[in-house]
Amino acid sequence: METPPPFPPLSFIVKVASRCNLNCSYCYVYNREDSTWKNKPAAMSDDIFHACVDRIREYCARSGQRAVNIVFHGGEPCLVGAERLSKWWTYAAERLGEGLRVRFTIQTNGTLLNEEWIEVFRRHEITVGISVDGPQEVNDQFRVDHAGRSSYDKTINGIVLARDAGIRLYLLCVVQPGQDGLRIHRFLMSLGVNRISYLLPDHSYEALPQAPQFYGETPCADYLIPIFEDWWRNAEVDTRIGLFWSISRLILGGDDDSDIFGNRALQTVFVETDGGIEGLDVLRVCENGMSATGLNVMHDGFDRLRAVPLHGPSIFSKLELPTDCRGCSEQNTCGGGYLPHRYSKQRLFDNRSIWCADILHLFGHIRGRLGVSPEGTAKRRELLVSVEK
Repeated sequence: METPPPFPPLSFIVKVASRCNLNCSYCYVYNREDSTWKNKPAAMSDDIFHACVDRIREYCARSGQRAVNIVFHGGEPCLVGAERLSKWWTYAAERLGEGLRVRFTIQTNGTLLNEEWIEVFRRHEITVGISVDGPQEVNDQFRVDHAGRSSYDKTINGIVLARDAGIRLYLLCVVQPGQDGLRIHRFLMSLGVNRISYLLPDHSYEALPQAPQFYGETPCADYLIPIFEDWWRNAEVDTRIGLFWSISRLILGGDDDSDIFGNRALQTVFVETDGGIEGLDVLRVCENGMSATGLNVMHDGFDRLRAVPLHGPSIFSKLELPTDCRGCSEQNTCGGGYLPHRYSKQRLFDNRSIWCADILHLFGHIRGRLGVSPEGTAKRRELLVSVEK
């Protein structure tokens, strides 16, 4: 295995709120294996945020990176309030701005957005991601508030406000096995947003999904392939579907900067409301507290993550390819799939993805459209490496 650089560039996800105004049934934070959120402050303090920014500044100086992505996340980050986040964005931009290009993103459910938020987003040039799973009858199966009430109207209102204001906007949609993916995709496209990320549902081997039992062996691929065909045949040039873009890049011999495929170094760290530095937060679907590292921005730099078992290798280099994936035609593209989807208590992460059949089916379909075999991918990758040298 190649030795990674001591301080590779990182992205930072700052979880400014540990509570949410919705209670989505599939949420990996609140409705899976982890309960550590219950012991964290509801919102990040100014002191913690300032320390976080200082640690980011220190790390970027060490890594030499000239650009940094900072994502504001939760829970629901808008619970912190527009005025407070505006002050934090101003502080971070000023503190980090000397010689460093900073890009801010906020990931929200959109239900709290109003004209005040839109003005703040515009002023700070914030990219906004909003989660929505489809038309109301689909969305309301999973994305409701704590009283079981619909979130749909408020979410759509938030999307429309951001879209009409010209905010850089993308949608996140969790794949729902058994649903008509193409119908959902056309609905999302009708909202006038040309960037959509489809996400595989988060499960581990300890809590396997029942979807294949009810909807066939490849329920996620069956949802996604009609969407791919519509995108392939009808989409405008600037329409970007993140999952298909990632797979296509890998098939064509390139690298991908997502954390879903390729068994690559994640190069992303999380900071919780109490200042805790954590690894990939979706590991919460595996075991209680698995994402924790014991580090905190109040007294630790991000470079100390290198020495933390599991998180150091997964963030800065990569974990070994799962045993069952060795020899697979997609071992260098899929790479075993998303890390949390590989987990079992018996074998830890030495498993293929729970969505393996879906991934192989989807890769095979896209390969057919691109006209590139696994052998062709290998040759393209060799050529790209030789050019880079």
